Amino acid sequence: MRDIGFIGLGVMGQPMALNLARAGTPLTVYNRTAAKAEPLRAGGAHVAADLDEVFARADVVLLMLADGAAVDAALGRSTPAFAARVAGHTVVHMGTTSPEYSTGLSADVHGAGGRYLEAPVSGSRVPAETGQLVAMLAGDADAAEEVRPLLKPMCHETVLCGAVPNGLVTKLSVNLFLITMVTGLAESTHFAQRYGLDPEVFRQVLDAGPMASAVSRVKLGKLLSDDFTVQASIANVLENNRLVAEAAHSAGLAVPLLDVCHALYLETLAQGHAESDMIAVLHALRTRTAALTS
Repeated sequence: MRDIGFIGLGVMGQPMALNLARAGTPLTVYNRTAAKAEPLRAGGAHVAADLDEVFARADVVLLMLADGAAVDAALGRSTPAFAARVAGHTVVHMGTTSPEYSTGLSADVHGAGGRYLEAPVSGSRVPAETGQLVAMLAGDADAAEEVRPLLKPMCHETVLCGAVPNGLVTKLSVNLFLITMVTGLAESTHFAQRYGLDPEVFRQVLDAGPMASAVSRVKLGKLLSDDFTVQASIANVLENNRLVAEAAHSAGLAVPLLDVCHALYLETLAQGHAESDMIAVLHALRTRTAALTS
């Protein structure tokens, strides 16, 4: 069996690739910052010297990259390297970009003789570490059925979403819920703290009630302890917010809750918390409260 390629070993990509390696997947990895590939080398993966080596060793290449520019660079899009890398390969775009970007990339990959799938994932660093992500797989049906089993070490569920760009539209829909939900949890926690409620009583009620989820339990613990270590960063959430808002506005949809969240996350970013976890939106809420009471 030829290797599976994996490009992009960031906050999400590194634990995802490690789960593949631990499951015995023959794996070739590449990351622009070479040091991030060392845990994969220790885990038995082959670390490629450059991008061309990934495509030389793998027929299926998974991309977990920050944005469209990073994906284009990895594939050599708009350069002679693109056709050489893509032809005869299945390219699986697992990051979050606009649906329009993915549609254009799909056309280019197919035009160069490759196959293309979207597989954005729902979940942050902890689910990535534990293999509990949810993948939203879209694209050619035959390719999707071939790739679906490969995702199992990373994803406890892979949902077939139909044609491109339905995977990314689904991801943006999920992200809209996530952003507004976590922001609401932060505001609720801020409210409880300002009234001096016992944090453990507050936690117990939320955790025992119908609104509890894996996300709420993890994020509430971080909120109550002012633990801003990153799982999904403020900068990343703002980028996702932008993508959802642009998709909504292009479809003529009102997203007032998302617009409020965007303002709060921008304020948090301006306060210097770009690389803090998204619950650092609590800083913006505290600043607004201080302005009201000063």
